[in-house]
Amino acid sequence: MPEPWTPVVVARPGERSSRDAEFTAFMAEAEPVLGRTAYLLTGNRHRAEELVQQALVRTYVAWPRARSRDPLAYARRVLANARIDTWRKHRREVLLAPDDLPHGRHGGADGGHAERDLLVRALARLPEQRRRVVVLRYLVDLGEREVAEDLGISVGAVKSAASRGLAQLRGVLDANAGTTAETEGAR
Repeated sequence: MPEPWTPVVVARPGERSSRDAEFTAFMAEAEPVLGRTAYLLTGNRHRAEELVQQALVRTYVAWPRARSRDPLAYARRVLANARIDTWRKHRREVLLAPDDLPHGRHGGADGGHAERDLLVRALARLPEQRRRVVVLRYLVDLGEREVAEDLGISVGAVKSAASRGLAQLRGVLDANAGTTAETEGAR
């Protein structure tokens, strides 16, 4: 029996290259922003890179729809959803408690890496939704309405999660600052 005929859609000569060039320009601009967001959501550089790749592939597939609105917001939403998908798939893996992670504080000229490490550890202690809200609201610098749209929750939920998340972060960072001062005083 002969196979059913399916029409092949061929892009016009300049159409595909124009789309590719447009997406390449978008990707070059958006990749660092998405990378920082993914790192803050995962706390792991390698997982963040994989997450950004997934988000960019999915955004490319939906590029005609994504570019008609705000492509960066679309890519951030895809990134957040991909993180949730990854978490659901691997939620049975054994995770270390934040207290069991090796300490990453190193003496240095500027201490920037140590502060960033401390922040990532503190973010790892937050529940998943609070972490996403705090990262998007304060580290990516989105407005409450944008965060709500990106995560598919209400503005009130964003305000509540942000308030509770910041309070929890302050507690963790203050407790860590006291522990660090005691450790350095003992030396």
